[in-house]
Amino acid sequence: MVLEIPSCLHSQLTHNTNTYLLHQTCHQGSFHSPRHRTNSRMALAMAEGTFIVSSESDSSGEHTGSEEGEGAPLAIDGLSAAQREVLERCLHTLTHAKNDSHTLAALLLITRLCPAGQLDSATLRRIFEAVGLSLPARLLVTAVRGSDASGLPPEELLSLGTALLAALSTDPDMAAHPQLLTTIPLLLGLLADGPKWSPQKQAQHQARQGMEPDQPSQAEDEQSSQSTNTTKEPVQDTAGFKAPSQDATSPTGSEEGTAENGAPNSHSTVKLDEALATDCYQVLNTVCALPRGPDQLLARGAVPALCRALGQKQTLSHEKGLPLLGALLSGKTKERAWSKHPAELLSLLARVSQDFCQATGLTQLDMCALVPQFLPSPGGTPKDTDLTPTMVSLWAALRPMLQAKLTPGQIGPVLVLSACLLDLCGWEPVGPPKFCCLLVNRACVEVRMGLEEPPDTELSPQLQQTLTACYRVMEAAMEQACSSQGVAQQSDAQPQTAITGLSLQQSRQVLRVLEEAFSAVIYHLQQVDPSRYGDPFIFATFRSLCAWLAEETSCLKEEVIALLPFLMGYARSHLQGESHDQGLSNWMSEMSVGDCSQGGAWTGKDAVRYLLPALCHLSAEDAPRKVLLTLDTPGLLVTFLTQGWGDLRGKGGAALARDPSMETACSALLNFTVTEPERVRKDPCFRSLESLLSEALPVLLHKPRLLVLAANLCTLGLMIGRLKPAPKAPVEASQRRFFSAALRFLRGALDSSSGPGPVRVSPAWEEWWEEAGELWRLGLQALGGCVKAQPWIITLVREEGWLNHTLAMLGSCSTLPDPHTQGALEEALCAVALQCPFCRQEISVLLKSSAKGALGSMDSLRKSLTTN
Repeated sequence: MVLEIPSCLHSQLTHNTNTYLLHQTCHQGSFHSPRHRTNSRMALAMAEGTFIVSSESDSSGEHTGSEEGEGAPLAIDGLSAAQREVLERCLHTLTHAKNDSHTLAALLLITRLCPAGQLDSATLRRIFEAVGLSLPARLLVTAVRGSDASGLPPEELLSLGTALLAALSTDPDMAAHPQLLTTIPLLLGLLADGPKWSPQKQAQHQARQGMEPDQPSQAEDEQSSQSTNTTKEPVQDTAGFKAPSQDATSPTGSEEGTAENGAPNSHSTVKLDEALATDCYQVLNTVCALPRGPDQLLARGAVPALCRALGQKQTLSHEKGLPLLGALLSGKTKERAWSKHPAELLSLLARVSQDFCQATGLTQLDMCALVPQFLPSPGGTPKDTDLTPTMVSLWAALRPMLQAKLTPGQIGPVLVLSACLLDLCGWEPVGPPKFCCLLVNRACVEVRMGLEEPPDTELSPQLQQTLTACYRVMEAAMEQACSSQGVAQQSDAQPQTAITGLSLQQSRQVLRVLEEAFSAVIYHLQQVDPSRYGDPFIFATFRSLCAWLAEETSCLKEEVIALLPFLMGYARSHLQGESHDQGLSNWMSEMSVGDCSQGGAWTGKDAVRYLLPALCHLSAEDAPRKVLLTLDTPGLLVTFLTQGWGDLRGKGGAALARDPSMETACSALLNFTVTEPERVRKDPCFRSLESLLSEALPVLLHKPRLLVLAANLCTLGLMIGRLKPAPKAPVEASQRRFFSAALRFLRGALDSSSGPGPVRVSPAWEEWWEEAGELWRLGLQALGGCVKAQPWIITLVREEGWLNHTLAMLGSCSTLPDPHTQGALEEALCAVALQCPFCRQEISVLLKSSAKGALGSMDSLRKSLTTN
């Protein structure tokens, strides 16, 4: 798109614009040509009371030349009747402009006539509908293409085009317009490489860096092409303005003064005018503020361009480019940006970290809030990347701050940064054990001071962010300090490296301060009214306590039991959809808390997920279990499993990943099933659970990656089945379906084809045997109980081939994997032999012929056959 300005336009631009507009002719007068940036901005922008300079002016639309809205009444305060008349004539001329020279002349007079504050939105809309995005886009492309046809220097065209774009972009509709979005790569190129940037140079730079040009989506390209013909078809107006196809090849420019790596040499780098750079950043910031703005900028190469601008110290790159990058890296686009541009972002992180470490005093404290934006998310660190040196240097700069006396407002950002570094790399780079204890102690003290306030005290957003960071520091310390071993924490935190060299005394000290802090957490949650269940900070506090209870339930037991009504009520409220998931997800992102354990946005279901490990522990103890039963905890767990199964089933053929929370819910229900048989027989929720199991288990038989979940569901169903009396009516189809699936599942654990040697675990089970083996053995024991309670199952035992398969395996192998496996199989066979004469006969025959094999070593089975 080359903008050709004939020589007659220059004389028009030096004539009196007032006369030109009032008479709609090109008579002579006095008009200042925008030869300098200051004149251009005075004429076209809204600064100091003029119209188009300021980035706060409203804008929208395209230059269509239509008469729509021409007769709209003006409701403009502060203008005299004469000014209104002149304004109306200007608008009429602007709407009916035959070419760009007329449009520019009309705009220039309006900017001098009316301050922006005196124009209503309808008038602004009419102005922007007349101007549109075609004119500034052609001005910019003409400048970067280096055409001499316009007769104006490129810097003046750039000045004019960016000022117009900055004004138009302040209207949200205009900022999201596909035609404006097509100018983003051009603006980014100017900011990164200065006014000598061209598309050809950008392509060469990307080729040298091994990068592929960033492209918007196909749908956006199609929408952009439909929105305007100026980017695809040449446009020639009456004044000679010509816009060739955007795809035309630019003239080959000189690469003189460019280094081998694609970055301009320092002595030849040309800087942008500051006002022009301000306009460019205005457009980019406005787009970034749109709902899909960060995605739009990321797709158009904003990250590498802004990183390049910072590396070359371009105009306003530090003042405006760095905050814009921080905004792009602080939201949902963080992980995609890191996966797409790891090299640039690692270099940027190193630069920001170096600046932080070299800063001093208040400057360094202020930068604590900046650094977290440029850290990768936990689990999102690029492969083959060692962040340890950067982390070590950051901790070295943080240590003096944490050891100093800081005000509450100063300590907050320091603790937030500390929490982010812990999330990312754990304890290893933090420093000596004494300092690690100090960090945990400071976090715990802040929690106690912040939460032990009177119930009516409202916590400021800054304090909420500080406390949320303290929770994460406390969570990182739990694994080292808590006595509970082997309990997997159900939280979003990454596995933390232990605090090396921590003495037993220091560990006890950490545990003590953690107890004091969580005592304050419990006190705060006791004051929470149900009307505040949607408060994201309450969610963060609840989550932190659940992380503690997942590791430690022996401390503060009475306080925890007293809090169970709140914990169950809160979890149930969120599970039933009484929360604002999007608000929660946004808040967690603002607090620099990484993504949830399920790999997606934060949702209300996470409340139950975090509580599940605690319910597993508490349901195994008499006192808390009684309270949990009064709160209908089994019903909540069944609802959670039902919803979880619905989510899994909805994924269809997609690759299914394990959901540890569903497995943990089964474990808690298993505790109730073992310890509360009467509740199982009478509570309707267990009837619903049986229906769910009969539906889910047959499907899971064909999902090898979900084998542990299948083992949980199978064992849970068998444990419930042993408590049921024999049915008086014909057996329900759902019951037959479940027990058939359970027998097939149990049959597949051991490999019967291993030959005469020791029997081995089936290859499909081998990966999961450590977790699923114990459930399998418990399921076999429960199968024996089911055979005794419901004799009709014997028929299925024979029909499904479980007995034949088991006897054949035992008769051909020498030994079983371990004594526990042998004991479980023996118990199940004894129950089958006791209930079925035909089965007993088959077992007796095989036992006589295999006296030396694994079957022959089953003394209890041999004794039961002899007795009967």
